[in-house]
Amino acid sequence: MGSAGLSNHSNGQQQWLGITESISLSGPTEFDVAKSNELEKYLQDAGLYENQEEAICREQVLGRLDQIVKIWVKTITRAKGFNEQVVQEANAKIFTFGSYRLGVHGPGADIDVLCVGPRYATRDDDFFGELHKMLSKMPEVTELHPVPGAHVPVMGFKFNGVSMDLLYANLSLWVIPEDLDLSQESILQNADEQSVRSLNGCRVTSQILNLVPNFQVLDINFVDKDRIFMFSFDLTSGFPIIGYISISELQNFRTTLRCMKLWAKRRGIYSNVAGFLGGINWALLVARICQLYPNALPNMLVSRFFRVYTQWRWPNPVMLCEIREGSLGLKIWDPRIHPKDKNHLMPIITPAYPCMNSSYNVSSSTLRIMTEEFQRGGEICEDMEAKKADWDTLFECYPFFEAYKNYLQIDISAENPDDLRNWKGWVNSRLRQLTLKIERDTHGMLQCHPHPGDFSNKSQPLHCSYFMGLQHKQGVPAKEGEQFDIRLTIAEFKHSVNMYIQRKHGMNIFVTHVKRRNLPAFVFPGGVRPNCPSKVTRVRMQSSELRISGHGQAEKSQEGTVAVFGDNNDRKRKQAEDSVDELRNFKSFSSLSSGNRESGNGKSISEINPLLTATDTSSSKEAEKLGIENITRGPYNAHQAFSKEPNELENDLEYRNNDKDFGGNMKKVNLNSPYSEPTVAAKPVFSQKETSCSTHIYSNESLEELEPTELTASLLTGNHARVPQRKSIIRFTSLGKAADKSS
Repeated sequence: MGSAGLSNHSNGQQQWLGITESISLSGPTEFDVAKSNELEKYLQDAGLYENQEEAICREQVLGRLDQIVKIWVKTITRAKGFNEQVVQEANAKIFTFGSYRLGVHGPGADIDVLCVGPRYATRDDDFFGELHKMLSKMPEVTELHPVPGAHVPVMGFKFNGVSMDLLYANLSLWVIPEDLDLSQESILQNADEQSVRSLNGCRVTSQILNLVPNFQVLDINFVDKDRIFMFSFDLTSGFPIIGYISISELQNFRTTLRCMKLWAKRRGIYSNVAGFLGGINWALLVARICQLYPNALPNMLVSRFFRVYTQWRWPNPVMLCEIREGSLGLKIWDPRIHPKDKNHLMPIITPAYPCMNSSYNVSSSTLRIMTEEFQRGGEICEDMEAKKADWDTLFECYPFFEAYKNYLQIDISAENPDDLRNWKGWVNSRLRQLTLKIERDTHGMLQCHPHPGDFSNKSQPLHCSYFMGLQHKQGVPAKEGEQFDIRLTIAEFKHSVNMYIQRKHGMNIFVTHVKRRNLPAFVFPGGVRPNCPSKVTRVRMQSSELRISGHGQAEKSQEGTVAVFGDNNDRKRKQAEDSVDELRNFKSFSSLSSGNRESGNGKSISEINPLLTATDTSSSKEAEKLGIENITRGPYNAHQAFSKEPNELENDLEYRNNDKDFGGNMKKVNLNSPYSEPTVAAKPVFSQKETSCSTHIYSNESLEELEPTELTASLLTGNHARVPQRKSIIRFTSLGKAADKSS
């Protein structure tokens, strides 16, 4: 166990991992054992474990890559004019991290790899220059894609069919020792910011393994009946070293993490880029639950995951250990000092110095969606305990294209596969900005649900599409005739996307509005549009038929169907929304200390057998409920009130102020006359333009261009001439019905 997270009670008897005492030390019941076995089988049947052949192939590829970087560093050392002795001593070394290092990767998953080199081996000229050139000449390397300008610079490629993301960090050392320990804080001495970010991937992964109870660290594994196949490899010969280990000592954390990752993907909330959570975020959340329930089996851990995070009072941070300032003066997450940290809605803090928020991408819309999903997961786990549901129910896919009446469709195209891959990566990284801009410009009244994946039409090989569901803010009554105009928002977003420094001819982007009934067929499985809503959607629509009027009386919709923009009686979404609204009323963040801890039963966690079925007094529901309340309430006070606008959008202010028509903030405008100048109106307008205003990737009359041609043209030429156009307006009635109107 790592000492960094091992805390001692003042009497010297109670020990725990993490910043607080465990909620429960109970071991599993017979029910937990049975349900955990069911879960393990479900994950195996879902194909989440790789076979022996693929595992050996990965190890051989890693051994070969390690040999390549050693040849590379000697080559550049000689080219820089060092003598032969220095050349012989020159060394570089690779480390794995992420899901592969945690042992929760599946078949075909990427391997996250860090290459560490000496101080004179530069990132731009040597790593993205000479090493890229070496790899490009190797027939076993395909789909080589360097991204030097990323937040964490990366070189992606496939090596003998194995996908790899290669990062680089050059240390202040002249020679990289073969036994280099990245966990030492001194390794960060004089490292540039990009190297620190790259190193943190390995350092965080190692700390997670150290801070999870009852866990032994292994580099790689796969399941073989009741054993796990374990690998290491000889870097000199490249041959794997094989062995077995009992599955019982490793299963809890990994099985639970595999479960939560599969669940998040099925429910459409697995994507850091889209504003949800990525692999490292889910690992940290699961690790915290393992700390709070150190002797629980996966079934109980999954149930408690939902129970704890449904009640979590965001933005109180999730932390595996206390935040240390360190001795190098590197920036750490601290809302008391750094203004941007105050805007983080769902802080999940990395345990390695310098501690950072790994979930800064989360927006109010995506936090609302995840909170709702946590609530749903908790209810299903309760139903499973009552034998009213099973694992299939929990892992049911989210019916994204049945859940909303209105969607944004973002289409992109390029002239060749390489350009499309680069353009797609850039646009995907910017889509989260569209969510933030819409939230900003509608004052949070128009909420977005981004789909984390992209969709392709087989008849259009050099195109792909992204989708975003739109709805009126839940829990807030829609005003009679309320309208939103987000055309200027879309124009601003497209302008920022088109600033891509590597943009080439043929790289295009179109943003359109499409109703649910007119969604393209290629978004549905097999390209076949369902004839009727799914069971989940029908239940949701039935629960939405009753709406609260302005007088507080429940009235039934005249149409008897759900209206996306005015559903005021959705209990789950309202609870999630209330959680978000509370963020702006929290007190100042006052302390990073671990707070007071109450005495436990005086028995060390290590003395308790996790397979015992007996329970202690703390396992009662009342005691557990109190324990969860204490954990989710603190030991921290929350952030100060948020600023009116997220800091990460400040860079867009200059663009917005270049044209007076855009104004300092998005205005409520009246566009009843297509020739009139925008004027302040009483109600915002959600208006779309007919498709003839621009060339579309897909011929579909239901698609409505969201930005008028003259707005786009003015960005390029400064010409503000108005072009006549037809508008499709979505209004919100007091009963929440969406009414279409064309002028």
